[in-house]
Amino acid sequence: MQKVFIERKFRGSVHLPDTHKAKYIFGKIKQAYANHESLGIHLIFNKTKLAQLRQYQKGGASEELSHLELYIALGELLSFNTDDAKQLKNSIELTTDTAHANFNITKRMTLVNKNKPSNTHSHYLFWDIENFSSIASIFSDVIEPYSIPDKQIYLAANPDSLYLKKREWEANLYDYGKTLNSFRFIKCEHGKDVADDVLLENFQDLNLRNSSIFILTFDRELKERFQQACHQSNNLFIMKGY
Repeated sequence: MQKVFIERKFRGSVHLPDTHKAKYIFGKIKQAYANHESLGIHLIFNKTKLAQLRQYQKGGASEELSHLELYIALGELLSFNTDDAKQLKNSIELTTDTAHANFNITKRMTLVNKNKPSNTHSHYLFWDIENFSSIASIFSDVIEPYSIPDKQIYLAANPDSLYLKKREWEANLYDYGKTLNSFRFIKCEHGKDVADDVLLENFQDLNLRNSSIFILTFDRELKERFQQACHQSNNLFIMKGY
């Protein structure tokens, strides 16, 4: 365990990964916090590395995951926001060999608005594809078991992610005879609407009743907003965890 001191004040301890970069990353994050600088995963990975981590990686990315876990642990200890690290961590877990062997989306989909699901006549999926880009898992764990029609699947992506990953997404969708335009796909605008907000707006506009609704987002605040907007007659399923 590594003790954490800020301005000579002991704040607690975190597990320090056994990697050659761990101490450097630990010091960099601690210094940025002490200096009241901008905190984020840019302190751990540069733009090139971030782009690589959002692609499929054979064998996983254990070292990078351990550094994200260190950042998240420091955030919990020092009370700074680590949502970006949590989203990236979950994205990596969904797109690595290790994750495909151990990560089952259905085991983490949780009914959040009632104790038992009620009978419903339709199914909808609201999918932030840039955070949940494991196409095969989404189809096998959510879309196919619940027979969700294409036109009741809402996808959103921000322009930067779309530029980087559109070919990969389309290639994976091709295996299912689909393209992005097979669904209700929304390309967000720079500096205006972000993917999560667009998905929530589509959900609110539909004003659904007696439906089963599946939300794929890691944003804790957005999950709460979906719950507030959801009619009690619906079954609302959201990813538990980060």
